[in-house]
Amino acid sequence: MNEKSSTTIDVDVSLSEPEWSASFLDVEILATKAVKLTLKNAKLPNTLANRDIEVSVVLANDDLVQVLNREYRNVDKPTNVLSFASLDSDDPIPTEGPVAIGDIILAYQTIDREAKEQDKFFKDHFLHLVVHGTLHLLGYDHEIEDEATNMETLEIRILQRMNIQNPYMDKFSMA
Repeated sequence: MNEKSSTTIDVDVSLSEPEWSASFLDVEILATKAVKLTLKNAKLPNTLANRDIEVSVVLANDDLVQVLNREYRNVDKPTNVLSFASLDSDDPIPTEGPVAIGDIILAYQTIDREAKEQDKFFKDHFLHLVVHGTLHLLGYDHEIEDEATNMETLEIRILQRMNIQNPYMDKFSMA
């Protein structure tokens, strides 16, 4: 297929909020599959060519995400997903061994609330946010309209491969 198929992708999923287990989904396996599918379908930075990749996913709660959001983004409220990309740091990428590209932290209560408000399946919304967070680790962004369109188009394509509806359907139908 391409160079990415020969690399190893290691996803470390940490469950720090019991409500994730109460969702009756195998969230660890789902998150791992979503990260791997995203990395296989996104354009990787040249620094990751032929490199093994590590990603950390933390299934957290609103309290932890609010603390991190306040500390790192100066926004004193929880959000659905935060991504901390190692590729954005000034530290050089190690020349050998796997490259840890960053951390994705997801807030159960916010994701659950948003899924209900937006009339989406929890699983679909959760997987969308894992894909979204993974793309942020690769440098994708949505601050500028062209970048947002590029990122959202890629998210839609990846989610389709998981049989998940376009999460931006309402946005595009209103345009």
